[in-house]
Amino acid sequence: MCRAWIAEGRAGDPLVNSCLPLVSKAYAYSQPQSPRSLRKRRQRRVGTGGLFVDVPSIASSPGERSAYVSNPYLSTMKEDILYHFDLGTRTHDLPAMFGDVKHGIGIPSILIMLHELIKLLSHAKCSDVVAFRMGTSGGIGVQPGTVVVTKESVNPSFNPVFELVVLGVTKSYPTALNERLAQEMLNCSKELGKFDTVFGNTLCTSDFYEGQARLDGAFCHYTAEEKMNYLNAACKAGVRNIEMESTAFAAICARSGIPGAVVCVTLLDRLQGDQISSSHEVLSEYQKRPQMLIAHYIKKNFKTK
Repeated sequence: MCRAWIAEGRAGDPLVNSCLPLVSKAYAYSQPQSPRSLRKRRQRRVGTGGLFVDVPSIASSPGERSAYVSNPYLSTMKEDILYHFDLGTRTHDLPAMFGDVKHGIGIPSILIMLHELIKLLSHAKCSDVVAFRMGTSGGIGVQPGTVVVTKESVNPSFNPVFELVVLGVTKSYPTALNERLAQEMLNCSKELGKFDTVFGNTLCTSDFYEGQARLDGAFCHYTAEEKMNYLNAACKAGVRNIEMESTAFAAICARSGIPGAVVCVTLLDRLQGDQISSSHEVLSEYQKRPQMLIAHYIKKNFKTK
């Protein structure tokens, strides 16, 4: 029996659930606690999956400058959006809030999931498997809302390899994705005719802030000019978006022989800035685009038996 699975997607979305047997999402969330619990003890729970560790938190006095950040650009920003916690300095009273944070972002998380998912597929004797990594990304020289189908996933040096240290030795694996599957995704986009889709390289980093040449992290020790030089170099190298999982995903697909495609929507053009300016409603619509594209492909190519 044929099976399609998603390496990263939005669990619970009716569109996805109606089409996909298995959806897994690496995500982050934040939930405020009561003022009483905050007064009693400020703490945070940090963990992956079901494992959490309580870590004491030291709060600065009102008006006291935080000693934890070292980035002169932060004080010039009208709003700082903490994307993965769904928080913002203008939309939330951050000094009065404290939350539970559940991490599952980037290469380490997707590697663990893919190892175990591939073993599951083997134990279940699945065949004709097709793999997708879908999600959001930062664009490079494309309009917000553009869907990027990845040709090659490249590392921060713009090389199409994924490097993994095994037994103290660095192993390199190619990250070229299945060309036929990528072309089918582009054809599906033309058939839908609802949004722009481009074919280009995807830059995969191990960090959301400094690794992606951002000016809005806790630390920033390079200039705005150096940032733009790097992003322009990426654009010239054929990069059209940035995210944090694709090299590992592409390498695992190649090693396992599973055809894979990376389909991500861009939420902004990084050549124009670091902060997202689109409304929540617009962003919600953008995030559905990779789902719509993959769902269209599945409906065309897979039939439930």
